[in-house]
Amino acid sequence: LDSVDLESFRKRLSGIEGKFTQHYFKQIFGLLPEKLRPERRRKFKAYDGVNNLLNLAYEVLSWKVHRAVVKAKLEPYLGFLHSVQYGKPSLVCDLQELYRHLMDDFVVGFSQSFNLKDFISKEESVSRSRRGKRQYLKDSETRRMMGELDGFFLSRVEIPAMRHGKSQAIETLIKEEALLLAKYIRDERKTWIPRITRCSLTRNLFYEKHS
Repeated sequence: LDSVDLESFRKRLSGIEGKFTQHYFKQIFGLLPEKLRPERRRKFKAYDGVNNLLNLAYEVLSWKVHRAVVKAKLEPYLGFLHSVQYGKPSLVCDLQELYRHLMDDFVVGFSQSFNLKDFISKEESVSRSRRGKRQYLKDSETRRMMGELDGFFLSRVEIPAMRHGKSQAIETLIKEEALLLAKYIRDERKTWIPRITRCSLTRNLFYEKHS
């Protein structure tokens, strides 16, 4: 694709993504305890606790992917699907898409025992002229979440490792996928087909609620 076609493709893909994102998160939020369910997905400066949990989980994922990309000797700021902008690690954003659903799975599972008392509200600036309250998980629960999230990245998935073994840790899978992409870009492989693992928890919860 030339630069004009690539930019047009990005815009079309972004439109499709935007169309289905709210529908997707409507289903995801329906798996949460009723009192915690947000009205919609919000990214930057979210007001509710669950969206802030998702944002935190995605940020941790971003660190893992960024480290894998650098280790594979790829340029993290030169991506394909996400536009190239100053200070934006576009390739990291691209590869992150392969694993964001796992973060959704983790947050849904982690939130099952929560209620509103597990969150605190802080008054912060939401714009230059307006202040508002934003919900955050209490510090003790945040530390517990980070510990469990570290363990989640070490949990094994049924995807064969490059060298040996029928399964591997999620964190290892991320590193391998960045390496396989690098080999494809350097013409050391003819193809690159991402290996994607499914979410077990959200799938089971969905069937339980709709059975």
